[in-house]
Amino acid sequence: MKKTVFLAVLMGGASPFAAIAQDAAKDEIIVTAQRREQSPQDVGVALNVFSGAELVAQGVDTVNRLENISPGLEIENQFGSGQPSFSIRGVGFRDYATNNAPTVGVYVDDVAYPIPVMTQGVLYDVERVEVLRGPQGTLYGRNTTGGAIKVISTMPTDDFAAGATLEGGRFGRVDAEAFVSGPVNENIRMRLSGATAQGGAWQVNRETGEKIGDVEQYALRGLVAADLAPDVEVLFNLHGFIDTSDGLGLQLFNDSLLDGSMAHTSRQTSYGSSAAFETLTGIATNQHPFRNNEGWGTSLTLNAGLGDAQLTYIGAYEVLNRKEYNDFDALTVGGAGVYFESSADVMSHELRLSGETNRLNWVGGLYYSQEDLNELYQSDFVASFGPGFAVSTPYRQKVRTMAAYIHGDYALTDLVSVIAGLRYEDETRKLRDLGTFSLGTGPLNFANGTVDGARENRDLNSDNLSGKIGVDITPAENVLLYAHFSRGVKSGGFTAYNTLNPNALTPFRPEKLNAFEIGFKTSFGDIVQLNGAGFYYDYKDQQVQSAIFDDATGAIVGRIVNADSEIWGGELEAILAPAPWLTLGQSLGYKTGEFTSFTDLDTGATGASGMAVYVDRSGEDLGFPNVSYQGFIEAETPVAKGWSARARFDYAYRDTLSLPLLGPAYAVDDYWLANAQLAVGPDDGRWELAVWGRNIFNTDYDETRNFFIGPGGIADVAAPGMPATYGARVSVRY
Repeated sequence: MKKTVFLAVLMGGASPFAAIAQDAAKDEIIVTAQRREQSPQDVGVALNVFSGAELVAQGVDTVNRLENISPGLEIENQFGSGQPSFSIRGVGFRDYATNNAPTVGVYVDDVAYPIPVMTQGVLYDVERVEVLRGPQGTLYGRNTTGGAIKVISTMPTDDFAAGATLEGGRFGRVDAEAFVSGPVNENIRMRLSGATAQGGAWQVNRETGEKIGDVEQYALRGLVAADLAPDVEVLFNLHGFIDTSDGLGLQLFNDSLLDGSMAHTSRQTSYGSSAAFETLTGIATNQHPFRNNEGWGTSLTLNAGLGDAQLTYIGAYEVLNRKEYNDFDALTVGGAGVYFESSADVMSHELRLSGETNRLNWVGGLYYSQEDLNELYQSDFVASFGPGFAVSTPYRQKVRTMAAYIHGDYALTDLVSVIAGLRYEDETRKLRDLGTFSLGTGPLNFANGTVDGARENRDLNSDNLSGKIGVDITPAENVLLYAHFSRGVKSGGFTAYNTLNPNALTPFRPEKLNAFEIGFKTSFGDIVQLNGAGFYYDYKDQQVQSAIFDDATGAIVGRIVNADSEIWGGELEAILAPAPWLTLGQSLGYKTGEFTSFTDLDTGATGASGMAVYVDRSGEDLGFPNVSYQGFIEAETPVAKGWSARARFDYAYRDTLSLPLLGPAYAVDDYWLANAQLAVGPDDGRWELAVWGRNIFNTDYDETRNFFIGPGGIADVAAPGMPATYGARVSVRY
């Protein structure tokens, strides 16, 4: 019997909220990866789908933690900040600025979130998550090179339901949630859910003993579904969140010369800023990292049946107001402090028409979006470069995107189907009024002698064609073979960092990915499910953090540049049910890649010689983890009449992150993580008690590494992962 699943994931650090008693892992989950309801085993796309029950059991409490359960997926918060970098199969983009598009599209109820930092605090009450690997664009509003993450919220129910969950964990962490759902009248249904997360400080200041890491988050969503006519339904979504949590404190992994600090016990941190930075921002010199973010959004989805076709309109508006302070040097002095004040809003419209006949399934659509970002980015480099380097970098960016797409699959025979899709996109990105200004020395607008406060403007106009063609073969029942070619495009953009040289703002080009993939999906009764895929990517104009040399000034200028590369690899996934009470899951991913054309500036040799020195990086490794491995063991047994107990143990391995452009000293070691959960409750799902542990072997690991340099030395810093946590959860449902 299928059990109802309830989950909320509060992005930005909340613990997973409970699923009521369930056996959903053994039920088939329906996906909409191709804009229609299908079994995942019938979709010729490499994807993973996770029910709410699975996410709860594996401790996935943010979208970022999907990397521990989906092969080939890595998600890093740049320097531990709220700016995430999403990567699938090695296709990623490391950038701590707010203004550039991601390689992986994130969608919530089919609404795209094109500004990555917007994905960190707006999501909860999830029915399922789909992770699609490979270029996307002929089925979705946005165009991406790496893939897509689709989050589908729990919808209003036809019958009345209500529930609440309370969870307590190590370090004083408390999470709570409640929901109510049901009919208002014969034609209207609603769902209201809210969540909060509090406490959980797990880091310690190595000088003062102050604890940091507390979360303070609130979220609320209202959904109203209405039947306007027999074949017309509308869904109205209004949601908002507040996040005033502590930020992540970086840690030293080598001794620092900048302030005499020594690298101490893992997960100890430090922070501090200069008096000039306090004057500039109003942030106290001993303030720990923090965020003070809030956002809200609304969307309207209209579905109308038109005979053999379905018309869908999705209109959405999302707003984020961000205030975030981070200390990137982990020192008590102002070596590399940063403060973001961001105001962003995204308006989008998508009109889609789809249909199906006995042999043809098709969908076509038009997409329009407009992004407005106003940001003040302030930096504290006083300890590194002198008293004039408490600086502000304000700018505005507007992005207008228009696209048209069409996709179809046609069954030539009962065994063979052909798939084809095409997308055209036109985009304009306008960067306005960017300048870098020093508090100590007046308005230093770059290094061109301008002191009157003038600012730089840049435009980037691009139009691109992308698409897909392939074949699906079903030689036997429950066997699918597929071979596809697809081309994806990621937007170009601007290096919107603090800079003293206008050449830093020269736009980088859109990147293009030509992807070749073959795969299979098989099921052998209810005992074994085995899927696999292999891929080769020809990566053109890959966007890479690097630098250029300005001949006029003799300056080394940090900038995102374009390079060519190739990536290849594959995944193998299996689910086994050797007994009705036992389920085993395993997934293995492998990928490797190298630059095929990249003439890079050798910054060390250039600085020493005073003239440009270049190095050919063709053949060099791209630096992402090669191997990812995940697995779980899940068992269920009756403990009394009408009662069951469920136990789950899962584990994940992440390979070494080499970061070759930084050098071997900054490689991030490989690590294992393991979680466990034991739950008990009645079979009718009215309540559940669970105890859980995450990172149960207390693995000491870093997520990223980097360095900051100044006249006094080098600060080698790392963003640490969380230690072992454990807790208990109680859930009730009516």
